[in-house]
Amino acid sequence: MKKVAIGIDIGGTNSAIGIVDEVGTVLTRGNIPTDRHSDINLYIDDLAAEIERIIASTDVELDIQGIGLGAPNGNYYNGTIEFAPNLRWKGVVELTKLLSERFNYPVIKLTNDANAAALGESIYGCAKGLKNYIMITLGTGLGSGVVINGDLVYGHDGFAGELGHVCVENGGRECGCGRLGCLETYCSATGLVRTAYELLGKSNKPSVLREVVNTEKLTSKLIYKYAIEGDALANECFRFTAEKLGKALADFTTFSSPEAFILFGGLANAGDLLIKPTKEYMEANMLEIFKNKVAIKPSELPGADAAVLGASSLVWKELSK
Repeated sequence: MKKVAIGIDIGGTNSAIGIVDEVGTVLTRGNIPTDRHSDINLYIDDLAAEIERIIASTDVELDIQGIGLGAPNGNYYNGTIEFAPNLRWKGVVELTKLLSERFNYPVIKLTNDANAAALGESIYGCAKGLKNYIMITLGTGLGSGVVINGDLVYGHDGFAGELGHVCVENGGRECGCGRLGCLETYCSATGLVRTAYELLGKSNKPSVLREVVNTEKLTSKLIYKYAIEGDALANECFRFTAEKLGKALADFTTFSSPEAFILFGGLANAGDLLIKPTKEYMEANMLEIFKNKVAIKPSELPGADAAVLGASSLVWKELSK
């Protein structure tokens, strides 16, 4: 029998499911809509049915060790999703309890999606062997998972490590959390687009981006495309983003002294266009005792399966305790 874990990544629109072995091979995959039902019990019905379907679809005898889940506002301690703004289920959802009523597996654990990615990196990616690192997920927003001495930092209530909501600009951009100037409003795919619109409004310099906004919606992928083609304003968008991120990483270093920051998500795929200047701004703003000690690495989790791998790693981490 092959030992496997089930990884589930719950996104605002879609939930991805995978059966993963101990070396990170995804044996089979499935998915269901997240937003089909406002009743969590109906969602659990769909989820359980899809899990059973993909288990039946494998031609390998499985020894299922558990289920790991990554979700917005996932609380590791309580197994709950709490007040997630982008999910249809409001308030506190007792997700692991509901799944435990359906499946009798040794481990059923939940954490937020960034923490899941951080754990996945330690088991399957570039954080193997690292005991102190910070995962920064650069997607629609900015998430983070902080690992100190080999353990994720959850804090007293399960919500530690919300670095995307550190204020980096007094009176700055409005954030979805209701505050102003949060890091994720500058350093995320959404933030990059906001920067582009701001720069276009302040400058009359010619730019392909100016032509784009007259005909279609501006996206981070388009800004990247024109940046690598040499558009000056598109490149300035990345420089500005790197400055904000680099300064923030220098500050984050002071509280946990990580060996590395690992960048994950769509915006991190810009590679050296983002990572190289971010490293330069980080070092320029670093406290002297930390200079040249902290690496910035791109994630090594395979993009299509990264979220499922991260979620499944919760099971292996729990079993290793």
